[in-house]
Amino acid sequence: MLIGGEMVEGNGAAVGVVNPATEESLGEVRSADATQIDAAVSSSLAAYKAWKKTPAPERGEMLHALSSWIVERTNALATTLTREGGKPLVENKDEMGWSASCLGYYAELGRTERGRVIPSGEEGQLNLVVKEPYGPVAAIVPWNYPILLLAWKLAPALAAGNTVVVKPSPFTPLSTLELCEGFAEIFPPGVVNVVTGEGDVGAALVDHPDIRMVAFTGSVDTGKSIARAAAEQVKKVHLELGGKDAFIVCDDVDLTIAAKGAVWSAYLNSGQVCTSAERFYVLPDVYDDFVEAFVEETEKLVVGDPMQDETDLGPMVRAVQRDKVEAQLQAATASGAKVLRGGDRGSFDLGYFLTPAVVVDVDESMELFSKETFGPVAPIAKVASLDEAIARTNASEYGLGANVYTQRLDYMLKAMEEIEAGTIWFNDPLTDNEAAPFGGMKASGGARELGAEGLEEFRQSKHIHIDAKMDVKSWWYPYKDYVRYQAEHGTAPG
Repeated sequence: MLIGGEMVEGNGAAVGVVNPATEESLGEVRSADATQIDAAVSSSLAAYKAWKKTPAPERGEMLHALSSWIVERTNALATTLTREGGKPLVENKDEMGWSASCLGYYAELGRTERGRVIPSGEEGQLNLVVKEPYGPVAAIVPWNYPILLLAWKLAPALAAGNTVVVKPSPFTPLSTLELCEGFAEIFPPGVVNVVTGEGDVGAALVDHPDIRMVAFTGSVDTGKSIARAAAEQVKKVHLELGGKDAFIVCDDVDLTIAAKGAVWSAYLNSGQVCTSAERFYVLPDVYDDFVEAFVEETEKLVVGDPMQDETDLGPMVRAVQRDKVEAQLQAATASGAKVLRGGDRGSFDLGYFLTPAVVVDVDESMELFSKETFGPVAPIAKVASLDEAIARTNASEYGLGANVYTQRLDYMLKAMEEIEAGTIWFNDPLTDNEAAPFGGMKASGGARELGAEGLEEFRQSKHIHIDAKMDVKSWWYPYKDYVRYQAEHGTAPG
């Protein structure tokens, strides 16, 4: 781990790290104990006093340096992440590029402004709105995109002047621990700390009185627990939670293209993406042809060793995740759903593999179609109209993202206005833009990452009121003079 600029071994329980493709042990990572958690937070608080005063261009140069450090080690980091997480190597190499780009974006955005000047109420006065950091931030990061989702928190937090204590997922700590070398090399001691462990370590960070803000990506249930705990200290929370993203296929599309996009959005990282397409609504005129095209595209996918270039889907991250998906599939089929292909463990003797499933005859009474799945399953339903598709999309408790395939501008405008989701993609699923905000509505959480909004999440506003004149104000005591003046002149003085 990294505490106060020093690499240290944890004093707590050892947590095993497993290769999900082979089920082989990659070793053990010892957890931080209570003393080490406190030391990490204390180091973060001590470093904060100087870091917040560090000029923004200097902070930006360090973020640029970390970006370059990641690019130079893309192959090594991606290999580690593939071995511990199971995502195909090609996707993990992309993750390194996206992460480096995010750091570069906030390196520059953090130096563009620190607030604004507002009109003053009187002559000779100056009113400023100044943006201030919160202080030590706990960044609790998930296992599906460990480096990218860390960068989405770390970059704006540091650019704003906060310090950060990182807790990676116990499933995928190794790649984050490799980053510790870069953190120690580039940043002053204590600006970035990394502590490992399971949920108790994260809970201790949330509860620590010197942690001023908690940034978390993960499940809705865990997000609710964090919000409740943080409320006891009236602590800022930044929650990016789960989703059950809809994918609407209208009746004017090129089905070959739509099916390819739909398959990619459903099965990217074996469906272990918060914005995976997890429920498909298809208009009746194209339903049969779309399902046929979707199945054809799915049958082309290669499931296997994530280190191989030809592999499209690797394993799921752990057996417990696969068990959850299989349980949803079994419950859905028991209620009348039909699996057209996939949904089994294939021919693999080892590894947490699940072949990509295509399921029809589904509805919202089934958890497979109403609760987050986080696995390689595409449930497809026929709808009578775009209105029905939008209504069923909005009926969900989630509101992270949504996809719509159409070439009709009226369909786009209607969906854009009416769908309740933080991002709506038309004809280009799951594409992020660093300059645009990412986040959800409703149970998906109200935080925003990326863009100027992502920086604002890690800053708080302070109003500065300056009067260049030091004189007596007419509205001060005694009020009798103030009232008399109003009576004589019909207005207040000044």
